[in-house]
Amino acid sequence: MATLLMPKATAVWLVENTALTFDQIAAFCTLHPLEVKGIADGDVAAGMKGLDPVQAGQLSREELEKAEADPNYRLKLLEPKVRLPEVKRTKGPRYTPVSKRQDRPNAIQWLLKNHPELKDAQIIRLVGTTKSTILSVRERTHWNASNLQPLDPVTLGLCSQMDLDLEVSRAAKDRPAMPPMDTGATLMPAELTTAAEPPKKRVELDAEHVFAKLKDLKPIHDSESED
Repeated sequence: MATLLMPKATAVWLVENTALTFDQIAAFCTLHPLEVKGIADGDVAAGMKGLDPVQAGQLSREELEKAEADPNYRLKLLEPKVRLPEVKRTKGPRYTPVSKRQDRPNAIQWLLKNHPELKDAQIIRLVGTTKSTILSVRERTHWNASNLQPLDPVTLGLCSQMDLDLEVSRAAKDRPAMPPMDTGATLMPAELTTAAEPPKKRVELDAEHVFAKLKDLKPIHDSESED
């Protein structure tokens, strides 16, 4: 089965030089659509030089034009002219090129910050590190702890977005279910709070009744007031 070379660099070139949708580029480069959007916004793979898949012999010009004309069409890789033997993956930490090993502590810090649910074994699989390195970054005892910055391992090229999503989904399944939160008393329905108050009964005064009460009052005589 054909495999795309340098998928992120290819995605950079497709974003800059074609009218393909993010979904088309993501499917062809095995990336997440949000990652492709990040490339277009300049948040992901900033400064990376794009790789022309047509010039690299992995995509035909006719296939590219066909995809640009139909947003629902998915690009197909050209069959390689030379068949390479399939490399079997061995168990253990992921191999990390020497040039990128210095980025592993930054990637570990990013994973610990953004995905604390991940286990150490999962982080080891993603960035090819060791448990002692993870512990030193977590406890800030790493020799370069003051200069570490959380950087996305996908952007650094240490793992693919699909691998990261897979480990995160596994960690989510292992996480115990949270008990339902007690929200306490609820607010009254809007129908009750906004309902108009019933009109108050108007008390009508009977003038004859009021004057009759006044006549019944006993007048105060001058003699009594002097006493």
